[in-house]
Amino acid sequence: MKRIGFYSGSFDPITLGHMDVIARSAALVDRLVIGVGVHPSKTPMFAAAERVDMLETETAPIAAKTGAEIVIDTFDNLAIEAARSAKASVIFRGLRDANDFDYEMQMAGMNGAMAPDVQTVFVAASPEVRHIAANLVRQVAMMGGDVSHFVSGAVADRLAEKVRQTIG
Repeated sequence: MKRIGFYSGSFDPITLGHMDVIARSAALVDRLVIGVGVHPSKTPMFAAAERVDMLETETAPIAAKTGAEIVIDTFDNLAIEAARSAKASVIFRGLRDANDFDYEMQMAGMNGAMAPDVQTVFVAASPEVRHIAANLVRQVAMMGGDVSHFVSGAVADRLAEKVRQTIG
């Protein structure tokens, strides 16, 4: 039986913290579906197609290393419904700190009530990436700061280009 996991987020942009969770999650399953959340009420820096493209590029080496099939998909409904559509038996959630833990425990409880057959597995962020948050990365980039400690070189380049397009 194929073990399928689901990891969701906005990935706006994909950070080294996301990559840490993806790498460790992919090592535990045969197939990892990464769900890129698309919410009509939010205005992301990167369009969904750009985020998918970045994820495909960034996760290819992880798939090669772990042997896990990594699939990137978008969703605009509840993450638990997207996980069920992907036939996932586990949802992976990254934890950076106690605030994440409290929120994610509530979500795990809600998801467990809606889909008791889907388990939530928490992946504690590695110490070297624990401080990284995508919203802060966007802020640093928009203010002309160096984001190279928080994202890959390719993502840093795309952020710089997006800032140039935005600011003009």
